Amino acid sequence: MELYYSFSMLIVLASLFAYINLRFLKLPSTIGIMLMAIFASIVIRFFGNTLFPETTHKLFKLISEMDFTEILMGAMLNFLLFAGAVHVNFADLRQQRLPVLVFSTISVILSTFVIGGILFYITPLFNVELPFLYCLLFGALISPTDPIAVLGILKKAKVSKALETKITGESLFNDGVAVVLFAVILQLTQTDDAQISLGSISWLLAKEAIGGLALGAVLGYTASKAIRSIDDYIVSALITLSVVMGGYLIAHSIHISGPLTMVAAGLLIGNYGKKVAMTPLTKDYLTKFWELLDEILNAVLFLFIGFELLLIPDFETYWVISVVAIFIVLIARFLSIFIPSLIVPFKPRLTRGSLTMLVWGGLRGGVSIALVLSVNNGVYKELLLEMTYFVVVFSIVVQGLTVGKVANRVLIKPVRKVSMPEHV
Repeated sequence: MELYYSFSMLIVLASLFAYINLRFLKLPSTIGIMLMAIFASIVIRFFGNTLFPETTHKLFKLISEMDFTEILMGAMLNFLLFAGAVHVNFADLRQQRLPVLVFSTISVILSTFVIGGILFYITPLFNVELPFLYCLLFGALISPTDPIAVLGILKKAKVSKALETKITGESLFNDGVAVVLFAVILQLTQTDDAQISLGSISWLLAKEAIGGLALGAVLGYTASKAIRSIDDYIVSALITLSVVMGGYLIAHSIHISGPLTMVAAGLLIGNYGKKVAMTPLTKDYLTKFWELLDEILNAVLFLFIGFELLLIPDFETYWVISVVAIFIVLIARFLSIFIPSLIVPFKPRLTRGSLTMLVWGGLRGGVSIALVLSVNNGVYKELLLEMTYFVVVFSIVVQGLTVGKVANRVLIKPVRKVSMPEHV
């Protein structure tokens, strides 16, 4: 009953905020819901105990007792990644395979060390002590672009198909690298005698990535074959649900990447399955089913992100370094894209406008918050949580609301009016 009460409360709040946003604010749905949740969190923090103490106590209890890391990384992320991958054209992704591969692996690692290095030398200037390993830990959890935030915002931005595929593909595939890197660094912070080497890290990354992609391909192919043998859109929807839910259980049990499993399965069903296994009616119903599920989960997720503000005990201590962290992350994002673009022979080469869009369109979101909340409580947990929250909110609100305008400014060349000579 407690679980039903909690989920019901979240759905009611998400639908209420979504209605208010659509009726009055007219912002992108996810951003509007998150902003209203942040506003509600601020009101609750300052006036809740005075105006409505019982409701405030229940909401604090609901947010604090929910395992956001498990809810997102173990459940919601799988559905959202599958829903996003189903709509990605594999031919477009194959054309951009080199930049997607580089940005989802090398760029994540490079960004982690750039953020960690800058943060380590900057924090003493603000009378903050943060060991180098914890600086790297923050770099690892904040470096991956969030597929949920990126996919939601890019639908509204008018960018070229090639650039959209680069950003979308990177965000879909970089979670596997980021989570493994985060787990390794977190282990180093918790024990002095961790037996970790370059070889063990490489093997862990290969196992997570290759194993996840292979399992996803098998599940996607098997599901497509099963759908092809029937002509029923309801059973087809159930089959795709079983791929997501059962696929995660298998991936979790054999210790491979669940996110990459979902991406591979979604790509295969969304391309091979739709092409050879589905009638137009089944394809239409399945597309609408996953679009609806995607919108509902996105609304709940960004409501979660807004209310996570209640978990930060004190803003006054670390707000300055948290603001500085926003600029550090943007600098690291630029360097992690720019440096590989100088070395790797991309065809065509990245233009200045494309580089700007890759930097500004690399949004952070719920994945980063889920990872930072998984850090054990300690002297540095509050600092890491506050920096992460500042970066995520800035990324979603400021970058998310302006990415379309930036695209128009840097990618669309203004048409110059040429005066015609007068006829004599």
